[in-house]
Amino acid sequence: MLTVMHVDTERGWRGGERQVLWLSAGMLNRGHRAIIVARPGDELARRAREYGINVIDLAARGELDIFAAKELRRIILQHRPQIVHAHTAHAAALAAMARIRTPARVVIARRVDFRLRRNLGTRFKYARADAVIAVSNAVAEVVARGGVRRERIHVVPDGVDLARRVSPVSPATLRTLGFPSDAPLVVQVAALVPHKDPLTFVRAIASVRPRLPEVRALLVGEGPLRQAVGAEVSRLGLNRSFVLTGFRKDADALLASAHVATLSSVEEGMGSVLLDAMAFGVPIAATSAGGIPEVVTNGETGLLSPPGDASALAQNIIRLLSDPQLGAALVTKARERVGQFSVNSMVDRTIAVYEQVL
Repeated sequence: MLTVMHVDTERGWRGGERQVLWLSAGMLNRGHRAIIVARPGDELARRAREYGINVIDLAARGELDIFAAKELRRIILQHRPQIVHAHTAHAAALAAMARIRTPARVVIARRVDFRLRRNLGTRFKYARADAVIAVSNAVAEVVARGGVRRERIHVVPDGVDLARRVSPVSPATLRTLGFPSDAPLVVQVAALVPHKDPLTFVRAIASVRPRLPEVRALLVGEGPLRQAVGAEVSRLGLNRSFVLTGFRKDADALLASAHVATLSSVEEGMGSVLLDAMAFGVPIAATSAGGIPEVVTNGETGLLSPPGDASALAQNIIRLLSDPQLGAALVTKARERVGQFSVNSMVDRTIAVYEQVL
């Protein structure tokens, strides 16, 4: 039996936090012991407790919070995990400090394709990692170029729960958002942060409307770019056809209601929300950033466009909304493809990394 402590002290609920929850639940189902260290009162902690997972609260003020690192070290010595799995950059720094003079091994998850910083802090935490799990080959290459030895890098794609049954939202829900239930609907579920490039999504919808004036768009997520995105929506005259929903607990149902799912990222580790769209049977128009082409094959399981190119993204959205047969063909192939990205596969491959480290 393995005992693994998963550390994720980020605020909010995003794709990475969902992977932590599914990985921990999968470990429990296989007879292992999983502990989640998370920010008190946050969505990950709340949902993990609903799953019956042991949750320990840790409020870190940043990756250089020495007091939080000391507390994490105390937690490690108390619960004696064989593996401490750090799922975010801040968690990796805390784990690197907390593991000193403990028997625990450290595994770092890397879900973004940002270039590793060439500073002392980054070198410190990655030098002390026994393994780095990258969600795609694109991320693995970035990590290797950042100085991590390739033999310590393992590619384990994020997973999707193929057993979920998600129904589209009701017409009444769409009406509360100001949309008619029969309008063509484009949905993007993504944090409003620079690397997701939500402004390109807004501009793409503005380019779609002259051809398809009845189109409606939802941007589901929250983040620091909310004000800038809202200003762009107003500037382009999209106030009646584009809605910023903020964080929604029914994000999956909104995505399942879409006629087209998009992801406009300029940098992307993998784009696990695209796995959801594939599983729900929603045609995809996304960019080719980072690891997205490892999930979506252009012209076969979705349509890809260059990052930052709103016009090209718009053309792909128009193609999918105007050609239902194309969308159906892509969905058929996508449903075959998404089986390779099951949660069960992700859990088993991650446990295999733990065993190799030990």
